Amino acid sequence: MLEIFKPTWMVNTIYSVSPAQLKAQGVRAVFSDLDNTLIAWNNPDGTPELKEWMDSLREAHIPLIVISNNSKDRVGKAVDGFDLPFVSRSLKPLSFGIDRARKKLNLTKNEVVMVGDQLLTDIAAANQAGIRSILVRPLLNTDKWDTRINRFFERRVWKSLNKKYPDLKWQEDLND
Repeated sequence: MLEIFKPTWMVNTIYSVSPAQLKAQGVRAVFSDLDNTLIAWNNPDGTPELKEWMDSLREAHIPLIVISNNSKDRVGKAVDGFDLPFVSRSLKPLSFGIDRARKKLNLTKNEVVMVGDQLLTDIAAANQAGIRSILVRPLLNTDKWDTRINRFFERRVWKSLNKKYPDLKWQEDLND
């Protein structure tokens, strides 16, 4: 049961993962959580690092699709300035949103990766979908009220993961 929360990779920030590293792993599309992964939950404008990373993905022809549990209106407003496709109400930790996006792109499970900041939603959804995952540190140390509940339970899961998988470690990028 614990394996459902185990990420494939753990990197400090997604911005340090290059398109070349993704392509070397056979990744042709990146699915990403929104809040505290791509953008701070309380700052929809993003950062220069995010914009540079997104530009590098576009130049490498690697699509980026937001997979979020938030409403269509909320996600639409947040990604409007970035011109990103998205799946809202994705029902993470279930795999529905990931499966829908993957099938729309006509890609195999080995050709996509899910990026997120939460074990209980993003990483669990990736594992349910049978795809690889990248856990990132949250952009902010604060969360929306509903995410704080997940973080409480996530701390307990972390203890169990670290005990069962002592080799889990944070990396600077996929090659670290």
